[in-house]
Amino acid sequence: MNANHGPQGRNPDVLVVGNGALGLSLALVLARRGQRVAVLGETHRPWAGSTAAGAMLGAFGEITTSLVASQYGRTKLELGIRATRMWPQWLAELEEEAGADDAPGVRTADGTTVILNAIGIPEIDDANFAAIRAELVRYSEPFEDVEPADLEWVDAEPISRPLKAFHIPGEHAVNPAALLARMEAAFLRAGGTFVTGLATGVEYTGDRVTGVTLAGGERLSADQVVLAAGSRTQTLLDTLPVGPRIPPLVSGYGVSALVRTVDGTAPRSIIRTPNRSFACGLHLLPRGEGEVYVGATNIISPEPREIPELRDVVFLLTCAHRQVRRNLAEGGVAKVQVGNRPVSMDGFPLLGQGGMDGLWIMSGTYRDGLHLSPLLAGEIAARILGEETETDLSLFNPVRPPLQAWSREEIVESLVHHAIAIGYEQDWKLPVEWHGWIESDMRPAVVRWADELDPEFTPPPELLFHSRFSPELAKTLREYYAATRATHG
Repeated sequence: MNANHGPQGRNPDVLVVGNGALGLSLALVLARRGQRVAVLGETHRPWAGSTAAGAMLGAFGEITTSLVASQYGRTKLELGIRATRMWPQWLAELEEEAGADDAPGVRTADGTTVILNAIGIPEIDDANFAAIRAELVRYSEPFEDVEPADLEWVDAEPISRPLKAFHIPGEHAVNPAALLARMEAAFLRAGGTFVTGLATGVEYTGDRVTGVTLAGGERLSADQVVLAAGSRTQTLLDTLPVGPRIPPLVSGYGVSALVRTVDGTAPRSIIRTPNRSFACGLHLLPRGEGEVYVGATNIISPEPREIPELRDVVFLLTCAHRQVRRNLAEGGVAKVQVGNRPVSMDGFPLLGQGGMDGLWIMSGTYRDGLHLSPLLAGEIAARILGEETETDLSLFNPVRPPLQAWSREEIVESLVHHAIAIGYEQDWKLPVEWHGWIESDMRPAVVRWADELDPEFTPPPELLFHSRFSPELAKTLREYYAATRATHG
């Protein structure tokens, strides 16, 4: 272990396990409030989601028909809308506190342009495009339609060309590396402490958490312990008696890339499709002079991954130059990045008191952790300090039975559509009638698999899909549902 600032790192008021966007944001808010706070994590952030993220600061661009079809999804959407409105002040405060007047700006993209192109399928792409537009109207969020021929910087191949588009001026993006650096500087200036190390277990006496154990065997004590280690949080929950009462976490492993354009140009805004193929839609955004971020794939994995699979890199870059800008193929790949999003077994966040005295959890945020960080930092800090809160997070209390946002029939139907969409995005060549045949054969097979997993509970579509090919994931789901019946009744 390496503590870089004094003895308080060994016995803080609050120990935050995880140095990504969520953990750092909470630690900063608490340090501002005069708490002795230590942040534990490895400096290179293995397995993190923040470092490989596109860091899009938007709630509307992520909307899907399934998200707004349940109270859980709509609650999550409204958290995202509130978080978007907090970012201008959050960034301004960071700039002042970090003393970063001469540093490069954190914000990288000006607005979001959503395109509906000819690659997807109507049940997903058309429906999600319409859902985003409808919610923009519902919440009176400004946007403007854009003629596809007038889209700046977009030059897709003809068979992947945009059919419709609109621009959301209020949804931007940040550079996560610059953001994390500013939060670190602001945290240190506020009196915070960083401890370099890897937590392998949580210490407790009776029903009270007392600290964590590090990989080298050393122990760190704290009055309050916050688990904000992304998908790695599950390793720590497994060491606690309350663990079986909390939806397990797996990884939404994803690949992104930084590409240097051959002509030295980059778009001004985010350019993205609606969410599809079990992922967050294809998106490109500026990341400096003549460089663009391309993201991102999403594969459910029982364990976090550090190395990208070749097929994911090829798929991502192929989609980018075919669907957005053809001459990207002539550019250079400056960096390939791997991130791991924390995904709970029911698809919703784990936020709040963790079922033992002194234990708090901030994880399971899937694709929204960085975007939600200013809001959740303030809310969890208020709870730790025993203050009044402004937001009801009770739906996402970590100690809970599985949230069932959709019926089994709806989940199966969504799975089938997304699986078919993968084929079209990978440019499969099929006789026209085979699409219907494949769907007809796939649907009963998926129903049988869902029945085999559990007679009552059904995981979200992407977990149900990947569990068919991962015995480890299927085992985790079965054990979780059995534990749910034993602990929640």
